[in-house]
Order: sequence, then structure tokens, then C-alpha cells
Amino acid sequence: MTLVTTGALVLAGCGSEDSGAGSKAELSVSGAYMPQPVSDSMAAGFLTVTNKGGTKDELTSVTSDVGEVTAHETVGSSMQEAKDLAVPAHGQLVFKSGGSHLMFDKLKRKPKQGEKVTVQLHFAESGTVTVEMPVESATYNPKTGH
Repeated sequence: MTLVTTGALVLAGCGSEDSGAGSKAELSVSGAYMPQPVSDSMAAGFLTVTNKGGTKDELTSVTSDVGEVTAHETVGSSMQEAKDLAVPAHGQLVFKSGGSHLMFDKLKRKPKQGEKVTVQLHFAESGTVTVEMPVESATYNPKTGH
């Protein structure tokens, strides 16, 4: 189970009565996990950001106290760092094995299976969403296909 805590997330779906339903981004995060790193300095992370609102948002950066974090996307057969990733209105931004993912670099410590790693997802419109990412086995393959 993923814990999401942020005032911005709660407020994202709340507007004044005359604002019209679904006129803002309404973000939620699910399926977050980090496979136990095999390296002492690098790790990957996966999750899905769902936007049920009528306005797109953008993931502009990710931070964590465990190390530096960047978002990467797979383009063709190569991986490249992504500066901003869109979360479409009524859509999803999916980070999954073999596709877009979070890359943790310069780890301050090597997370172990059973621990949780805290990450902050920074969005252009919705502010910061904090996610508790459980560390799973290095070979973990979730049923959701991430």
C-alpha cells in the first residue's frame, strides 16, 4: 500500500462551487516501489501518477533524502533524463520496468527489502506530493505490470 501525504493533493480536487467540476488536476499515486538495489550507489523506482482532473499537470522534479533522483524515459532503445513529464488530464504518467522510471543516484545508504524510501514528487500545478515507496526484492514483479 502506498501512503501519499500532502496538503496540495487534498486541495487539488477542491475548488469553489463555481469553478466547475474537474477543472483542476486531481493527482493520486499508486503502485510505488523500489526494487532492492544491487548497487551501492544506484537504484530505480516505479509508480503511477493518475490525474482524474480536467487539467494536465507536469512532474518537474523528484527529491529524496536517500540520494539524488532524476526521472528517465526510454526513447527507442536508449534511456535519457527527462526534465518535465506530462500528467495528462484524465490520464496517467506511468513509471515501469523497461520504460520511464525514477533513477536514484549517489545513494547515501543502500535501501534494504522491507524498508520504505520517502520521495517528494514536485508538480508544476499541484505542488509537492510525498510518497512512501516500499523496497521490494530485487526480482519483484508486481501484478500491475510496473
